[in-house]
Amino acid sequence: MTDYTNLKLSIDGHTATVTLNNPPAHTWTMESLPALKQLVDDLNAKKDVYALIIHGDGEKFFSAGADLNNFAEGNKGQAISMAIAFGEAFAALSAYRGVSIAVINGYAMGGGLECALACDIRIAEEHAQMALPETGVGLLPCAGGTQNLPWLVGEGWAKRMILCGERIDAETALRIGLVEEMTAKGEGLVAAQALAQKVAKQSPVAVSASKTLIQAARNTPPAQNLIHEREAFVKLFDTQDQREGVQAFLEKRKPTWQNK
Repeated sequence: MTDYTNLKLSIDGHTATVTLNNPPAHTWTMESLPALKQLVDDLNAKKDVYALIIHGDGEKFFSAGADLNNFAEGNKGQAISMAIAFGEAFAALSAYRGVSIAVINGYAMGGGLECALACDIRIAEEHAQMALPETGVGLLPCAGGTQNLPWLVGEGWAKRMILCGERIDAETALRIGLVEEMTAKGEGLVAAQALAQKVAKQSPVAVSASKTLIQAARNTPPAQNLIHEREAFVKLFDTQDQREGVQAFLEKRKPTWQNK
């Protein structure tokens, strides 16, 4: 299996699990960000993997984001390279053809939280802490934070977290819609695996098409997306999964998905 810098990949059935592993705080680097992009590209080619779970190794950090030592000298060229690397990695994660689930099992700061924001679903363990503190050090979130956060929690809470540097706990994150589920400490991965099992029961072709349409709602008018929705529905009739799904329902059996 390919070696991905600071990322541990395991595959069990239809679920891939990625463990962020750059102790002590699982910060992102110029090596691990391209590695994440490559990992997602590789998973996209694995037709029998339907879900991707991401969590941090241990119980203290999901990820503390970027190592500020990268910006200590004010090197603008380094900043450009880092911003591009973050953008490409998390854009690839957001576009993953399956369902991505972030298990926020500790501190998720800056680029760490932005990684979770790039996922489809977020689960926070009860001790988790989340923030986008970049403005406090003269920077700003450059890996999707200013765009993805307000989409989830609204402009007001996004401004509190980004402009005021407000850190929130798991309970607050659940209340404002930043995460979809909160679990006890140490139980986030189990909850994510249960969700992944639900994903595996759905047609992966239909899931991928539906995800594309849902995310398109962020920047495309509904009138256009409604047309695309109907077009995508009809295109599913060119797939084996559509025929298998309907036949399995009529025959009262579980479908066997081919992801094609």
